[in-house]
Amino acid sequence: MVKLLYTLEDQKIFMNDDWRYSDDRMELRQKVYSLLLARFGSALDENGEPVYSMNSITQCSHDWVSQGNVRSDGIVKYFQAYYT
Repeated sequence: MVKLLYTLEDQKIFMNDDWRYSDDRMELRQKVYSLLLARFGSALDENGEPVYSMNSITQCSHDWVSQGNVRSDGIVKYFQAYYT
């Protein structure tokens, strides 16, 4: 059996080398997250429960950036197509 040790330091190194976590990408991630949260975060159903989960908003933001998008244009339609 092979055991892999993964430390917080390894994660820091990985994130520093991964283009998805560059300063520009993290800024874009924050922007699209804010847009989605403003548009979908307060939607409630008839029972007062959230219509859209925070997980889906967070995952959509991550996926948008990870797919190489460099602008926030289209994020609302993308969310509606794949996360609602």
